[in-house]
Amino acid sequence: MNSDLVTRILYRAGFVVRLVLLLPLLGGLAVASASSLPSSRTLEQFRSVTLAGEVDRITYEVDDSDQLVFLVWSESPFAWRQVEGRIADFEGPYTTARLTTDLHSASVQPSSVVQQPTSSSRSGVFSDWPFGIPGGWWVSVPWVLAFLAMLRFTPRLANRWAWFWLFTVGQIGVFFYLMLEPRPLWRGPGEGLTPAKRVNGSGGCGYSILLAIASVPVALGIAWLVERATG
Repeated sequence: MNSDLVTRILYRAGFVVRLVLLLPLLGGLAVASASSLPSSRTLEQFRSVTLAGEVDRITYEVDDSDQLVFLVWSESPFAWRQVEGRIADFEGPYTTARLTTDLHSASVQPSSVVQQPTSSSRSGVFSDWPFGIPGGWWVSVPWVLAFLAMLRFTPRLANRWAWFWLFTVGQIGVFFYLMLEPRPLWRGPGEGLTPAKRVNGSGGCGYSILLAIASVPVALGIAWLVERATG
């Protein structure tokens, strides 16, 4: 086979692989953003959608009196809700016994997770990124493959230590890697660009902190857009 043809095939294959890895990661970013910033609902609304079988997953926390003090649920991967304030209604405090009764009466049984009082998983953006998203192997696998590719191939813009910090501390560094290395995606398939002066490990650590800070408004914006789309 002609060597030029083989080279073109490899360039196109690499381009397609980067897109294949990037798309589920973008979906996972939207899910993680939405789940970390659920919209507010009432207890009556929660009970209504639960009995109707529209709830996929419930996470809750109880106090010493067995009353729920924290309640978050999903109606789809992108629709996350929570009850804020005192979790009670005209019948009184909402306890685990009442929750169990409602779940048994639901037409479709959701999965439920009891959260420990000391858990911090309910605070902060990207709390489930990229490995804690329920059923999110479709997010974690592309992330791991991109990370392994970064370790295997010599990056153009930064060394491996820099990209390590951008992937981990930087939260969303994986997107920059897939879009920029070894050739910007918007330039199409082709040969990697001439290596520029690469960012070293200490520089990458500094940039990762800035990227982590920048990721907060990014997550807020995505969560806002998802909430507008899902109602």
